[in-house]
Amino acid sequence: MDLRGFRLFLTVAVALAFAESIGGVYSYTRPPMRKNIVDRHLDEEPTPIDDYAPQQVHISSVGQDKMRITWITKASTKPIVYFTETAGVYQNSVLGTSSSYNYMTYKSDEIHEAVISPLKPDTHYFYRCGENSTKEYFLKTPPAEFPIKFAVSGDLGQTEWTNSTLQHISQSNYDMLLLPGDLAYADFLQSLWDSFGRLVEPLASKRPWMVTQGNHEVEKFPLFHKEPFTAYNARWRMPFEESGSTTNLYYSFDVAGVHVIMLGSYTDFDFESPQYKWLEADLRKVDRKVTPWTVVIIHAPWYNSNTAHQGEKESDDMKKSMEVLIFLARVDIVFAGHVHAYERFTRVYNGNQDNCAPVYINIGDGGNREGLATSYENPKPSISVFREASFGHGELDVVNATHALWTWHRNQDDQPIVSDSVWLRSHSSNPICT
Repeated sequence: MDLRGFRLFLTVAVALAFAESIGGVYSYTRPPMRKNIVDRHLDEEPTPIDDYAPQQVHISSVGQDKMRITWITKASTKPIVYFTETAGVYQNSVLGTSSSYNYMTYKSDEIHEAVISPLKPDTHYFYRCGENSTKEYFLKTPPAEFPIKFAVSGDLGQTEWTNSTLQHISQSNYDMLLLPGDLAYADFLQSLWDSFGRLVEPLASKRPWMVTQGNHEVEKFPLFHKEPFTAYNARWRMPFEESGSTTNLYYSFDVAGVHVIMLGSYTDFDFESPQYKWLEADLRKVDRKVTPWTVVIIHAPWYNSNTAHQGEKESDDMKKSMEVLIFLARVDIVFAGHVHAYERFTRVYNGNQDNCAPVYINIGDGGNREGLATSYENPKPSISVFREASFGHGELDVVNATHALWTWHRNQDDQPIVSDSVWLRSHSSNPICT
């Protein structure tokens, strides 16, 4: 075994030994793991790539007329993005920034990002990343007003199940993807972040992907790497400053009449925490005449009738401290991941049905390697409307200020079967709740 192989072996061995230190990762008996799909084995050299060629390209929204372009190159290069509405005619450019990070024996390639603006809503743009590449990408900006369509998928990973989910999402004609945590399932093996970036690039380079962190993004390694979220923060920078947040772990943004709040289940959330105070202030600023809908994204679910991930503080304690804020602000929907199955609850507050509370939807079924969480509590709680242990994704069609259609698409026999759907009415249009 050469030095590189020994380092890999050591990393895997120690990672598994300390796996239980990640909040809630192995809190119940999981089904057998499945293999990741990666474009190379970890003990082999990667397929040669031009040192200046952009890879792992993804985009994220930064306000009403801005988009952040993120990409990676093997070699240092000028972090410039050229963009245009007309293919091949590049009259606009923005110079961004470059960075890299170290994680034990791993050193990342060059991570570049640039924010392009001003952009028109609901418009196609062509763009190129870096001055040494002629490869042309294209994106579509979200609409400025209703209707808008969100794809929602958590706990993606990079398996055959993930491939199926991504294929179905690509057929959905969505405007923006919301991901409630657990992206690459790298779990200390940083090259898996690279393979994940390449896997999702065909979709993530065309539509904004807005994400929050899950337990698999923590990657805090006792004794060897004490800083959590190193790779996540370096690779998936979200627009946290614009919403007054001081950390990439929680933030909010407005898009087409919807106020979206991304919360962090794996950072402090008690009554005295910065996140709690930020959420309290953020909810006060929401103008339901401008954004009639409010949606919250978390990773660890506050309501869950699956036997998986019961009794975890990231769920129970966060719910105790923040549920009342969410309820009083008349949040419409709360999406969560973590549990590898689908479940939709009725509108619920403090364990009871309440017509002015959020609808809670658990959608941690994107395609992770750990398999499905197939065991549910029986009898089914009255507040649980629909639950199924299958892989899939969701789509939220916000039609106007008053109504939205939610559908869950099951990955059954490689077909995007609609297995659950419901029309929702916004609280802002319900006199009882205003």
